Amino acid sequence: MKAPAPTTDQFIGLDIGGTKCAVAHWDGATVQETLRIPTGEFHQTYTVLQQEINRIRNHQPVVIGVSCGGPLNRATGVITCPPNLAPSWHGQPICQRLQADFGGRATLMNDANACALAEWRFGAGRGTRHFIFLTSGTGFGAGLILNGELYEGATGDAGEIGHIRLAPAGPVGFGKAGSVEGFCSGGGIARLAALRREHAPPVWRDESVPLTAARLAMAADEGDPWASSIFAESGNRLGAALAVLIDLFNPECIALGGFFPKSRHLLEPTMTPELKTEALGPSVAACRIVPALLGDSIGSHGAIAAALHPEPPAVIRDQSVESK
Repeated sequence: MKAPAPTTDQFIGLDIGGTKCAVAHWDGATVQETLRIPTGEFHQTYTVLQQEINRIRNHQPVVIGVSCGGPLNRATGVITCPPNLAPSWHGQPICQRLQADFGGRATLMNDANACALAEWRFGAGRGTRHFIFLTSGTGFGAGLILNGELYEGATGDAGEIGHIRLAPAGPVGFGKAGSVEGFCSGGGIARLAALRREHAPPVWRDESVPLTAARLAMAADEGDPWASSIFAESGNRLGAALAVLIDLFNPECIALGGFFPKSRHLLEPTMTPELKTEALGPSVAACRIVPALLGDSIGSHGAIAAALHPEPPAVIRDQSVESK
C-alpha cells in the first residue's frame, strides 16, 4: 500500500463490532486506541463514541473511518443489516451522522476489508500483491487484496465467505444453517458445540454453564476429547472454506485473525488435510496460511486503514452531485 499523501487532516477510526466498539486515532506513524466499550443498542453506544471523538479531536479537519460488519452500503455510508448487530443499528446512515456531528469526511468499510488493509499495511500481508484476510470472531468474512488493490465489489460486501453454505444443516451463522460462519467463527464454534451437546460427557451437558469458543479451547488444551472433537470438526470445515478461496483467487498469503492465532494448533490437524484434498495443488503450494499479526488491536487498525484509504469513485460522485 502506498503511503498517504501529506495532509493536515486528523484521522480517526471507529470500529463497530458485534461484541465491542472502539475509537482510535492516527498520529502519522502509529494507531492509538483511546476507547473500547461493549456494543449495545445504537443510540446509547453512539452517544459514548461521539463523546470520545469530541474528546480526542484537535483543530484539524477530521476524516473518520468506520469499520463495521456487513452487509452495508459503502457508497451511501449506511449500515444495512449486519446479523451480529442489534436491529437498532440496521439502516443507520452512520457517515451522514458523523459528518453532521463533526464536519469533515466519514467513510464506511466492511470490517473484513478494513482489517485486510490493516494487515496488508501493518501486519502479515506486507510485501504481497495477492492477499486475503479472514475475520474469525463473532462473525466470519474475508477481505481481498487482488493485484495490489483492495477489491470491494459493487456494494463493498465482496468476500462475505461466511455466508457460503458448507453443509445442508449445521450451526447457524450469517442467518444460514451450515454456513462457513456457522462452523468456523468463534460464535459458530459455540453453536456447533451446542448442537453436539447431547453426545457430550455429563460435564458439558449442564446448560447453565455457557459454551464459548474460549472455554472449549481451554478444555481441548487440557486434553478433553469432546472439546477437541469440536475443534476438529471446525478445522475440517475451515479447510474447505480456505480451498474455495485459494481456488478462486490464487493468493500468496491468507492471514486468519480472531481466535485463530491462539487456537491454530487445535484447527490445523484437520484443516490442512482438507485444504490439500479440496484445493488445486499448485495453488496450495503457492499460498502461506498464517495467523494475523495485529492481534486484539486489529479492529482499530482497520478503522484507521479505512480512513487512510481513498474513497471509491461512487462515493465521490454521490458527494459531487449533492454539492451542486
